[in-house]
Amino acid sequence: MKNGKKPTLEQKRIMRCHGLVPDNWLVVRNLPDSIEVVSRLSLKKIGAGRPRTRILSRDM
Repeated sequence: MKNGKKPTLEQKRIMRCHGLVPDNWLVVRNLPDSIEVVSRLSLKKIGAGRPRTRILSRDM
């Protein structure tokens, strides 16, 4: 996994539409039809396994 980036205003709007708090998520992959985000809290946990990721569609 590459390093997550802070979301842009458009990406924050998409996250809010999906019920997520943008301050708690980083954008890993920005595709034309969707974005993949990872939880900041799961990245900080040591030994918790794989970080929690979600794929959000842009069609909202």
